[in-house]
Amino acid sequence: MEAKKLNILKQILGNPYKSRDEFLFHCPYCEHHKRKFSVNIEKDVYKCWVCDTRGRSLKRLVRRFGTYKHKQEWSQFEAQIDYSVLETLFDIPVPEKQIVELPQEFVSLANKNLPPTAFMPRKYLKDRGLRRKDIIWWKIGFCSSGEYENRIIIPSFDKDGDVNYFIARTYTRDFPKYKNPTANRDIVFNELFVDWTADLVLVEGVFDAITVGHNAIPLLGSTLREESKLFQKIVQNDTPVYLALDPDAYRKSLEIVKKLLTYDVETYMIKVAPYADVGEMTPDQFIEQKKTAKRMNLDEYMISRTHSIQ
Repeated sequence: MEAKKLNILKQILGNPYKSRDEFLFHCPYCEHHKRKFSVNIEKDVYKCWVCDTRGRSLKRLVRRFGTYKHKQEWSQFEAQIDYSVLETLFDIPVPEKQIVELPQEFVSLANKNLPPTAFMPRKYLKDRGLRRKDIIWWKIGFCSSGEYENRIIIPSFDKDGDVNYFIARTYTRDFPKYKNPTANRDIVFNELFVDWTADLVLVEGVFDAITVGHNAIPLLGSTLREESKLFQKIVQNDTPVYLALDPDAYRKSLEIVKKLLTYDVETYMIKVAPYADVGEMTPDQFIEQKKTAKRMNLDEYMISRTHSIQ
């Protein structure tokens, strides 16, 4: 098995030389001209002696730098993890399935033939920078009457395609701004469309997630509990996380970073300032901000935490 793993790593990282139990490659992170990227296949760890990038799962290297074929070949070495193992990992029961009914008055804005009452919600979304493809992808609709009158409705779908929550945001000046269902918020918003093997962006609100595009999950707030379904999924799938909370939630962001690092999750922080939130950006502006995201480790966490309390 070690020989097969080494062959895949050679295809991705190039030819190494061997030093005792380790193989030294060129580092794919800092691209140093000497082979200083140490890989121990038996222990399933890696470390660069130049940029100090390190990790405890070679699967990350394959997922980040390999092709689809490499990922498929590597998957033969990975045992399938049953969701129930998280009961042991987090010492809590597996969450029950939740199904929520959309309002009876819900009208989908993805339809071609819309009633006159759709003018105001469509204008509201357009003014916020949403495009038709965003409306279609997020299955956005509205209500012009009933309990959720004059509100944009953004549904969340679980992994089976059932609605498990929805956001109801006024497109007039009604109070309160958000009026959401009395259902459990411990969900993975739109899990149906999440790719756990790709970079995942965590934001506060749904409109922030729409700006990001695909593979973004709104926390529906600014906290992430270890016992939450979302946190469990991230750890279970070893998903790289990009955190992009509002600047005024900086300390809460650091608490999330600390929790993720505790479980050895590859974590980055995206600088949102000078914007008030991700929703203020255009998709292109967010992409540029993501390019400058800071890779977090325990040292970076301590430095950032010290600066936050000064």
